[in-house]
Amino acid sequence: MTATALSLGMLCSTAALAAPKSKHDGTWQVQMVTDSGICGTNTYAITVEQGNVRYHGDPGDAPAQISGQIASNGSVSLAIRRSSAQAQASGSLAGQAGSGVWKVDSYGCSGRWNAQKRSSVAQS
Repeated sequence: MTATALSLGMLCSTAALAAPKSKHDGTWQVQMVTDSGICGTNTYAITVEQGNVRYHGDPGDAPAQISGQIASNGSVSLAIRRSSAQAQASGSLAGQAGSGVWKVDSYGCSGRWNAQKRSSVAQS
């Protein structure tokens, strides 16, 4: 009985170690749509690891710098810089999707964003 309990405990510990650190960890495809101004529509691939966000562009994508946090409750707070434009984005993630709003004060643009989770594995 002790061996069975020990084996079960080891199995549960191994499964916990293999699980993502956060339910939001992984790669996400984010589309930013302009509702006001001339900023246009942009799509970004991002990686979330332990609540930290980084740009994960595909070859040929215009580079972007993304910083910010995804809280454990899914609350999103990001700064996105592409060329001279800097956007502030907020919103929330839940399950495999997310949404929110963004603005670029220097260009007088604002809009909404939608995100879809592509993978639960964070990519380099």
